[in-house]
Amino acid sequence: MARLTRKQKQAHTRECLMRSAAQVFARRGLQQASIDEVAEEAGFTKGAFYANFKSKEELFLAMLDERFAKRIEDIEQVIAGEGSAAEKARRAGDAFVQNLRADREWERLFFEFSAYAARDEDFRQELVTRYRAMRDGIAAALQAHAEQVGRQGALPQSQVAWMTCVMANGFALERLLEGDAVPDELYGTMLMIFFAGLDTLKDALPLEGTSPLDAAGARA
Repeated sequence: MARLTRKQKQAHTRECLMRSAAQVFARRGLQQASIDEVAEEAGFTKGAFYANFKSKEELFLAMLDERFAKRIEDIEQVIAGEGSAAEKARRAGDAFVQNLRADREWERLFFEFSAYAARDEDFRQELVTRYRAMRDGIAAALQAHAEQVGRQGALPQSQVAWMTCVMANGFALERLLEGDAVPDELYGTMLMIFFAGLDTLKDALPLEGTSPLDAAGARA
């Protein structure tokens, strides 16, 4: 078996630390978990931790980057597939739920760090920067598809991406609180109805470029 290069070893160490951190943070909570525990759980020294991350917060942000990148990749694959916007939305919702099931502690961890960010402005800025970048990535994928098919939506894609994220977080919170009592298909159904509604709204607009608010005012 070929020996790992230094870069490969570092990547392996980072991956192990992030995996052990998710377990320690979920078990102990952010405040109570220590860097020593994370390093020990991963089978490394505290020095190995600091060779890769400056703090627990930086480690979490690295985990966040990975998951957000995967989420954008999943959405891009769904958008590139066959079917109507509503059908694609259903598949995107199903993929999101599958990821939640594969890593049940992640949303609990995300909400805990979100609560922590509300009390720490520097960390909040880091978290928000990444969250906005993820939303922008979703909006860009939606916009690229709209341009490809030659049909712009009833709302700016930035707003559509924001709304889907709001729904995703709401669904994830319900699952965190009520567990499997929340049906797997609920989020996909929400997205399907949402995108079908956007298509209907677009078709109902009297003029190209008219906003939904303008149209509603004209009918009042």
